[in-house]
Amino acid sequence: QVQLVESGGGLVQAGGSLRLACEASGGTLGSSAGAWFRQAPGKEREFVTSTSWNGGPIYYADSVKGRFSFSSDNAKNSMYLQMNNLKPEDTAVYYCAAHRSSSRYFDAASYRAWGPGTQVTVSS
Repeated sequence: QVQLVESGGGLVQAGGSLRLACEASGGTLGSSAGAWFRQAPGKEREFVTSTSWNGGPIYYADSVKGRFSFSSDNAKNSMYLQMNNLKPEDTAVYYCAAHRSSSRYFDAASYRAWGPGTQVTVSS
């Protein structure tokens, strides 16, 4: 069972940038569909971005489109989330996920592997 660990979270001012990383161990991401989700206090976990299988389109939530960018590096068995022009409403714990088992890329229940999360706090 692949294990995921996120890094790169922290405190940043509004308008700033952060780059999150998610490293896999105990297995390969390979062509596995990957994703990033986030969860703010008192709210449900929400979809941020995801690849489709076999390097197809990358999907983004409307709230992050044009500001966030998903990438991956199979050689490093890692995926990344570049976050630019951050806003206070982006404050949340960010989770990476992999090994999607259905076409519902936006549904957290579709993913079998999860990281423990990394906190991102954006101050106004």
